[in-house]
Amino acid sequence: MSTPAVHPVDEKLPVGQTAALGLQHVLVMYAGAVAVPLIVGRALKLSPEQVAMLISADLFVCGRVTLIQSLGVTRWFGIKLPVMMGVTFAAVGPMVAFANAMPGVDGARAIFGAIIGAGVISMLIAPMVSKLLRFFPPVVTGTIIAIIGISLMRVGVGWAMGGPAPLAQSVDVPKLVAMVDGAKAVQAAAVASGASAPALVLPGPIPMVNNPNYGSLSHMAVAAAVLLVILLLVKYTRGFIANISVLLGIVAGCAIAASMGAMNFDKVAKADWFAVVTPLAFGMPTFDVVMILTMALVMIVVMIESTGMFLALSDMTGKKIDQKDLAAGLRTDGLGTLIGGLFNTFPYTSFSQNVGLVGVTGIRSRWVCVAGGAIMVVLGLLPKMAAFVESIPTFVLGGAGLVMFGMVAASGIRILSTVDYQGNRNNLYIVALSIGFGLIPLVAPRWSQQMAHGLHPLLESGILLTAVAAVVLNLFFNGTNGDVRAAINAAKTAEAH
Repeated sequence: MSTPAVHPVDEKLPVGQTAALGLQHVLVMYAGAVAVPLIVGRALKLSPEQVAMLISADLFVCGRVTLIQSLGVTRWFGIKLPVMMGVTFAAVGPMVAFANAMPGVDGARAIFGAIIGAGVISMLIAPMVSKLLRFFPPVVTGTIIAIIGISLMRVGVGWAMGGPAPLAQSVDVPKLVAMVDGAKAVQAAAVASGASAPALVLPGPIPMVNNPNYGSLSHMAVAAAVLLVILLLVKYTRGFIANISVLLGIVAGCAIAASMGAMNFDKVAKADWFAVVTPLAFGMPTFDVVMILTMALVMIVVMIESTGMFLALSDMTGKKIDQKDLAAGLRTDGLGTLIGGLFNTFPYTSFSQNVGLVGVTGIRSRWVCVAGGAIMVVLGLLPKMAAFVESIPTFVLGGAGLVMFGMVAASGIRILSTVDYQGNRNNLYIVALSIGFGLIPLVAPRWSQQMAHGLHPLLESGILLTAVAAVVLNLFFNGTNGDVRAAINAAKTAEAH
């Protein structure tokens, strides 16, 4: 009696080969995985130790959720395909908006509460979302992914400059005090002459002084060097080295920064070698309805992207999946997000660069991603690793950020290149107006100041504005006649980098 053939997705490779291929998956996603806790942690103005805690928690939960997704846990969770799970960039915009409105530990607790709420909602609606692919054709998903990259570019530029744009100047306090004293003297003289006291008016605009650390030429030179290393590796190397070019560029930048004395390893030396990641380390989360609904909208977009990726991965591996499999995979996105909120980290989705790696290497075994998940769990238990990542100067990350976030935008543009504009000119209006709505918070950050304060987190996210506009406009112009095959091909296109 012959043994039934094992599908390549379920094939168990030799242990050494599995571990090496799993490590390759980890290295490909590592730079992207640690970027989100760095962005959000610094936006929250948390201490270096707290940011390092976010990084450890992120790596730990990346591993746990990857194991659930690739191994499968009961029939309810896990797509059982070679999938690596990581923090989604789609949630960065809303989380940074939350952080700017409420920095510190209180802001972190509010963000984690929103993530927990969105995770629960995502698990409940996963079966329904798995049927909504027709509402998200390439013209919608491509536009959303493009605006995600465009929105994140200002973070990368801010890293290279030494901080966000408002840090470029600060108030010249001595001059301002002198101006106020002068205005008070004018006011007092008017009162002494018997006139009624005039309003206190400054003789000119508030004096500002340039921040010497913003736009430092030496810092921008390091960011440019990181960018150059990445570009050289992309051009002159192939395979594995090219796939981890961003990570190697950051390593080169760290070496340059250390030689300049601009990188401090004191916190790395003090960090423990091993520590357990504990849930609710920032205290009990707080729950705000508007924030939860905002994050839930983000998760719907994320889950639609995941649906396209899962279908594309099924096509690439030759492993057929049905509606129940899709629902199990999407439910795991929700479960991972719930676990993320509980363990002081963020929403999770399948990483497209790792799906693309499956196509590049031809290795279809999900056990490779199981090994990658186990490696991520171990990395999350090593505080020294997190402390090292946290100690990387922001200007080093600047050059890498331009590549990472620019590639997100380029993936969206590449998907949009598959859209039919000649046969359906209405698609031009969908893209043009949706991107226009998404740029409103970037070019007019205070555009919603006259509106209800509770709506600000929603209105200040260009990603969400684009998502809503693209879906509504697509329904208006094209109806619900989405092409699932086109969505699969678009997902493959996005992953081919």
